Amino acid sequence: MTTVLKIPSTRTQSVAIVTAAFGQNAVLTAVSTFITLYLVQFAHISVQGIFVVSAILAGAKAIDAVTDPVVGTIIDRTQTRWGKMRPFILFSALPVVVLTTLLFSVPSGSDAFKLVFFGICYVLWGIAYSFCDVPLWGLIGSAFGDQAARNRVVASVRAFGAISLGIATLGVQPLAQALSFSRTTTAGGWSLAILAVSVVGFGLYLLAFFFVRERPIAEEHARLSARQLYGTLFRNTPLLMVLIGSILGFGRNIVQVGGALFVVIAYKNSSLFPLVGGAIIAGIVLAAFLTPLLLRRTSSRALAIASSLVGTVLYLLMYFVDFQNLLATVIFIFLTGLTLGIFLVVQATMIADAVDDVEKRTGVRNDGISFATLTFVSKLMAAAAVGVFGLFVGLAGYHAGVHVTFAMQQTVWLSLTIVPAISCLLSAIPFWFYRLKSTS
Repeated sequence: MTTVLKIPSTRTQSVAIVTAAFGQNAVLTAVSTFITLYLVQFAHISVQGIFVVSAILAGAKAIDAVTDPVVGTIIDRTQTRWGKMRPFILFSALPVVVLTTLLFSVPSGSDAFKLVFFGICYVLWGIAYSFCDVPLWGLIGSAFGDQAARNRVVASVRAFGAISLGIATLGVQPLAQALSFSRTTTAGGWSLAILAVSVVGFGLYLLAFFFVRERPIAEEHARLSARQLYGTLFRNTPLLMVLIGSILGFGRNIVQVGGALFVVIAYKNSSLFPLVGGAIIAGIVLAAFLTPLLLRRTSSRALAIASSLVGTVLYLLMYFVDFQNLLATVIFIFLTGLTLGIFLVVQATMIADAVDDVEKRTGVRNDGISFATLTFVSKLMAAAAVGVFGLFVGLAGYHAGVHVTFAMQQTVWLSLTIVPAISCLLSAIPFWFYRLKSTS
C-alpha cells in the first residue's frame, strides 16, 4: 500500500522558506558584519595580521570556487525519498552552528596561532555553509514554478533577510555585551552571543526541510551526469551574465561589512552604528517589497542596470558630501540601500528565470549547480567586500588603541564610497547582455 504524503499549501511553503532564510541570514549577517570588528577589537589581531586575514578570506573564496559547483553537482545527482535538496538542508545545520561559533572563539596565543585557527575554521565554515545555502536557493527555484509567485517569494526572502540583517546588526552587539556579564564587552561574550544566534537561526532554517517540497523531475532527468550539468551551465549565457555582473558589483556590500568598524574610526562612537546600519537595512527592506511591483512594469534586466547606474551616482555624491556630515551620510546610505535591495531581488529572479529558460531549451533542470553559482558569487562578493575594506583599514594603519587621524578616516572613507561607485558602474555592463533565449 502506497502512502500519499500531503503536500503543504503554497502559502505554507512560502512562509516556511521565508522564515528559514530569515534564520539563516541572521547567522550570515553576524559573520559578515562583525568578523572584522571581532578580530581587531577582541581577538587583538595586529595591523599586519589584518592583511593576513584579507588573504585568508580571498583564499577561502578560491576554495569555494571549487566547492560550490561540487556541492551543486552532488545535489543535482542526489536521489532520496525527500528529494535532492531537502536532505542537505537537514544535515548541514549542526556543522554550520558549530563552525560559526568557533569563528568567534579565537583562543589566546601568538598572532600566527590565532590566524591559523581562524583560517582553518573559516575555510571549513565556507564549505559547510555551501551545503546549507545552495539547497535552500535551489528549493526556492524548484518549489515555486509560477514566475510571479516565485518573484514574490524571492522578494519576501530578500526583504525579511534584510529585516533579519537589521535585527542581527543592531542586536548582536548588545547581546554580546549582556552575555559578557561585565561592564565591558568581552571575547567570551561574543562567543556566547554568536552561539545563541546560530542555534536560533538554524532552528528556523530547518522549517524549509519540514514544510517545503520540491518540484517532481522527469525520470530520464532524475540523475544527470557531471558532463550534462556543467555543459548546460556553461551554455547558459544569461546565467553567466548575472554571475559576472554580480561579482563586479561586490562594492555594494562594503558599507554592510565595514560599517560597524567605520563608525568607530570616523565618529569614535560605536553607539552611532544603529543609524548607519539601520539606514541601509531600511533601504533594502523597502526596495525588496517594492521590487515585485516594479517587475510588473519593467524587466529584471532593466532594474539590474538601473540599480547599478543609480548606485554609482549615489556613492560618488556621498564621497563628495563627506562623512563628517552624519545626517547626509545616513540619507545617502539609505538611498544606496534602495539600489542594493532592488539588485538582491532581481539577481535571484534572473538566475531562476535562466534555469527555467535552459530547461525549456534542453529539458535539463539543474537547480543545484545553477544556484550554487548564486551562493558562490554572494559569498565572493561578501569576501571581496571584507577583503577590500580590510585592505583599506590596513593601509590607513588603524588598530585597536591607535590615535585616529583625519588621514586614516579619509582612507577608510574611500573604501565605502569610491570603490562601490566603480564597482557598480562595472556591474551594469554584463547585465546589458542578459537575454533569455527561449523568449527571444
